[in-house]
Amino acid sequence: MSTPRLLSCAVVTMLTLCACTSVTPREPVTGQASASGVVGSGPGFNSGPDVSASGTPAAAGLTPEAYRAELDKARGPIREALKKLNATGGKDLDKRLERTVTTVEEAVAGLETLAPPPEVKPEHGSYVDTLRRLAGALAGAKEDVQAQEVCTGPAVLTGVRGQLSPVRESGAALAGLGDYRADVIPVKVAGERSRRLSNGKFIKSEGRPGRAYLELRNGNKQDAVVVLVRGKKKAITVYVRKKSKFKIQGVRDGKYKVYYTLGVDWDSKARSFTRSCTFEQFGKSVRFKTIYTSTQIRWTDWTITLNAVAGGTVRPKRIKPNEFPH
Repeated sequence: MSTPRLLSCAVVTMLTLCACTSVTPREPVTGQASASGVVGSGPGFNSGPDVSASGTPAAAGLTPEAYRAELDKARGPIREALKKLNATGGKDLDKRLERTVTTVEEAVAGLETLAPPPEVKPEHGSYVDTLRRLAGALAGAKEDVQAQEVCTGPAVLTGVRGQLSPVRESGAALAGLGDYRADVIPVKVAGERSRRLSNGKFIKSEGRPGRAYLELRNGNKQDAVVVLVRGKKKAITVYVRKKSKFKIQGVRDGKYKVYYTLGVDWDSKARSFTRSCTFEQFGKSVRFKTIYTSTQIRWTDWTITLNAVAGGTVRPKRIKPNEFPH
């Protein structure tokens, strides 16, 4: 943003019989017969462990009970990580996303080493594959979070929505074969939205008995949320739509720091725009003071412009999401 004014994721069997025949009728030469292969079959026949093409016995499949336990071991951490990510606004979003990626990757690493019961082997493979693709999609979202193109946990999940449905479907297919719990997506994920509040909507406001006003002018192409902080208290938070202005009437006397965030799609629960967000602090504090004399009452009104204007005298300070007073 440029300088504003007062900005303000077959067993192959062979039967071989060999014997040497006599060279001459008078001097027979005998040899030992050898045989190999599988002879016999039937309901009670146990042919022993499977043998791979390399001659190494294949790993025995887990019992259904043991397999369920392994699924649960992966399921719980993934569900918890996704719940926490879904509840995240802009604050520490990058760290929570990193923890979610690590959790899903660790679950995939554990599940892909398992030998599931033979009857669910194809479904297990599909389930692990969808989880792997989900982990990759979440990892790919980190760049957008760092660039503040994606600004909340729910928005991250919206961005990887195409990988969530296959995980749900593969988990349901697995569960239908033996009550195997594989439902790892615990949240509902909405599509991309563009929610807005009305211009001048107070998100938070203390009483305003003062005489002064603060006019906010937003000439940007994005909506804004402005926060006035007096001391350590968030006194007023108000929504100002793009290309609009609004007067806060009755501002109390005091010295205020002014913060604002611009973006698209206001998530009231997360108290943040979900996409294309920036966070800034107005370059100077504004003071409201009422002076009483025997004949007069004087006070100061302020106007802050949130976009760059010719002749602007105050440079805004770009801040991190964690520094914004949500």
